[in-house]
Amino acid sequence: MNAINVSRRFFIQSTLAAGGGLMLGFHLPTSAEAAYTDAKPWKTPEKGIEVNAWLVLDTDGTVTIRVPHTEMGQGGMTSVALMIAEELDVEWTKVRAVFADPNRHLRNGKEYKVMSTHGSQLVALQHPHLMQAGASARERLKEAAAQAWGVKRADVTAKQGVLTAGAKSAAYAEFAAAAAKVVLDQEPAIKKDPSKWWLLGTGAMRLDIPAKTDGSAQYAIDTKVPGMVYAAVKASPVPWGKLKSFNADAIKNRPGVIAVHELRAVAGKRGQPDLQDAVAVVATSWWKAKTALDMLPVEWDFGDAANTSSKLYSETAKKALGEKGEMSKEDPKALEVIAASQKVVTADYERPFETHARMEPINATVHVQDDRVDVWSPTQDQSAAVLLVADQLGIDPKNVYAHPMFLGGGFGGNGGGGTGVTRQAAELSKRLKKPVKVLWTREEDVAQDKQRPMSAARLSAAIGPKGLPEAIFTRALWFSQDKQNQIGPATADYGIRNMPYNIPLRHHERHNLDTHIPSSTHRAPGANQTGFITEVFVDEMARAGGWDPLEWRFEMLKDKADWMLVLNTLKEKAGYRTDLPKGQGMGVAAVECHGTIAAACATVSVTRRGVLRVEKIVVVADPGHCINPHAAKEQMEGATCYELGHAWLGGLNIEGGRIVNTNFDTYNLLRMELMPEVETHLALSGGTKWGGMGEPAGPPVPPAVANAIFAATGKRIRSTPFKSHDLSWA
Repeated sequence: MNAINVSRRFFIQSTLAAGGGLMLGFHLPTSAEAAYTDAKPWKTPEKGIEVNAWLVLDTDGTVTIRVPHTEMGQGGMTSVALMIAEELDVEWTKVRAVFADPNRHLRNGKEYKVMSTHGSQLVALQHPHLMQAGASARERLKEAAAQAWGVKRADVTAKQGVLTAGAKSAAYAEFAAAAAKVVLDQEPAIKKDPSKWWLLGTGAMRLDIPAKTDGSAQYAIDTKVPGMVYAAVKASPVPWGKLKSFNADAIKNRPGVIAVHELRAVAGKRGQPDLQDAVAVVATSWWKAKTALDMLPVEWDFGDAANTSSKLYSETAKKALGEKGEMSKEDPKALEVIAASQKVVTADYERPFETHARMEPINATVHVQDDRVDVWSPTQDQSAAVLLVADQLGIDPKNVYAHPMFLGGGFGGNGGGGTGVTRQAAELSKRLKKPVKVLWTREEDVAQDKQRPMSAARLSAAIGPKGLPEAIFTRALWFSQDKQNQIGPATADYGIRNMPYNIPLRHHERHNLDTHIPSSTHRAPGANQTGFITEVFVDEMARAGGWDPLEWRFEMLKDKADWMLVLNTLKEKAGYRTDLPKGQGMGVAAVECHGTIAAACATVSVTRRGVLRVEKIVVVADPGHCINPHAAKEQMEGATCYELGHAWLGGLNIEGGRIVNTNFDTYNLLRMELMPEVETHLALSGGTKWGGMGEPAGPPVPPAVANAIFAATGKRIRSTPFKSHDLSWA
């Protein structure tokens, strides 16, 4: 009997096709019949009319919305469709979404405005032009009907896919062709008042869920192209090490091996998507390529970076915290008050390097042909994939076609290309004259990821007679490649220098320290590290002054209405207490991130032997407005889980310049049995505020848990991961 490999996805698809039962004897596709990714998901549907670049109307009333943003689990595809449908005013059941064409976007002068999806900005920053696309199409349809019916546009009503003027009515589709030719004197205003929304804010099922539950959703890792070959790649285990030699003869007779290629870094090019020295084995299957690569003798020159370690970084950080740094907020008076104070609270904090650990390992497929290049890459900006490949090959971007697909997680690590995998695939396809799929092992994924920078800080505060801080001194640092001062919106002192509390005197310094470990944005960049630092120190200041930590925050934020709204909602929903028995505790924290204020209350239990159990986390967020409460809840829960996992169990260990915990057996993340109950609430302040939702709920969670641990055990947690601390108590 022949052995047949059946993927998990194919099994799901087959069992669903059988009506939910197990269908024995189902047809197994041959390699020739395997799915070939649709190269034109933006193609105008049959019988459909393009009203504008964003939407197409079908004769049956279906509205196809072209989404220029990435869907990586955050609900972006649905958000874009909702905002356009709100203004277009069409039945939600008639809406479907497809990815927009990155090539068209670049070819037509960035026709979709922006394709990047990052920083919780899709709704917050892009809603004006996205909603405008729907409003513009609606008014063009009304104008086309008005001209045909001999009435004024103001006399035409557009509602739920139907145009009406007096006794006359017609479906949108009847006037789609005419509407496409209409030029408006002035673009219509969008509905900024949520009280006028009919669709936004009601809660809609995500459009990508059916495909993701029946197994039909296609990710970049699923790409199959006729004639495709596979490559496994290994770069220097110590980032930016140099390839000295390798012996291809040792594996040339291995089954399926086609070729062995070296890839070289370009002098002076050390950006996120740039190449590092690496060796690639190309074979007829990825497993054959990977197996041969594991057997390939390779010699590296690691350079001085091989002398670094997590211990050395910690020692360097401790030394730097004792030295004067670059002034970010200078106030000598603050230092004088602290020096003369009778009660001073001082503490040092540290967070290690952390990895993105996406569900979908890093991969890319590129097919270089004489007249065009096709690319499938899980980047958070599909137009960036076009530009990366064009640059690597030295060709015009108009001849490069990126095929957007779902991403198995992003978290900032796929922003702007994120890694060198797309260049690797392009270069190998160029050399081999075949479509090449590059897939990194999980070990390569973690080792060569662009990591969340290691950070540390020292904070000191003078506590006055009312138990409140009168002056504060803060000194922060991070380790970033080439001493980068800023990564995305983050700096070493982001959130520390500008903490929201009304402390009269402040003095802040920072250090940017060098590391060979490549650095990148990482879900809630900056706020994730410094939110932990500031909010644990707040707990320490409050308790030193005899304050309830939540009441301290009320006192120190009493003139900030939006903060008070969030904290009052948290108090009401979480029932925060400080009188739980030993071994049980509640902790709170509040952090602003990407325009949204979020606060968390964690309830934990800790056994006498130090076994931690996070029982419940209540999170409250104020993004100002919310267009889809269901998606907001999902993102708040996801961010909570993500940050808790890294802070409790994660953290990269570096020895000999290399990351040594490169898979989930050693870089632990939250397991199902450890997942706490998560309760989420929105406290919307409205007005002109439009904050993000993909990231802000995460940063307050680790400090809330750390503060709860102190309440339960009396042990103060000033570094992560929590698992590295002895939490036992008597």
